[in-house]
Amino acid sequence: MKTIALTVASFFTIMIATQIATYAQAGDKLNPGDMLPAMDVSLRSASGSGTTLKAASQENGLLVMFSCNTCPFVIKNQPITQKVIDYAAAHHVGMVIINSNEAQRGDQDSYHAMIQYAKSQKYSVPYLVDVDDNMADLFGASHTPEVFLFNKQNKLVYKGAMNDNPGDPGSYKKMYVEDAINAMVAGKEIDPKVTKSIGCGIKRKA
Repeated sequence: MKTIALTVASFFTIMIATQIATYAQAGDKLNPGDMLPAMDVSLRSASGSGTTLKAASQENGLLVMFSCNTCPFVIKNQPITQKVIDYAAAHHVGMVIINSNEAQRGDQDSYHAMIQYAKSQKYSVPYLVDVDDNMADLFGASHTPEVFLFNKQNKLVYKGAMNDNPGDPGSYKKMYVEDAINAMVAGKEIDPKVTKSIGCGIKRKA
């Protein structure tokens, strides 16, 4: 039974990597106005099911967060992440969290560890595995945490940090991502559209 499970998991991993590879070359970076990439690719969730970015989108758009289990910036910003999850839901914006730390997949960012982390944080949104850092490469994501907000036309409208003080999130003065969601939903100009993501570097596969 264990052998069958591992075989299925390996097939699932290879299938996802092959699908993503058809979209863009590694190293591409998204900028405001660019379309949501690989939206039809099924990614494995810590819940055990697969989902696509298209399926996760709601009527006002989609928020994609790159995160992990281990980064000190992720851990200290976890209350902010929960706040953002709730805020996105209240504004009919879908959300997913993607773990791209492929270099630590055999250790603290393994799929099993992701399951436990998602349960401990009571995530109400999909926590997805990024096979071979492919999604991080498509988005041009470099840090955890880092967010990308797409409108209902699947166009990128904001990318960067959640707030203006990731190093001390209890002392932030501006919640960039909430301001961006407010402006997007209201049909107003988002300012700023890009901020600097500050956190741990994504541990890409060597």
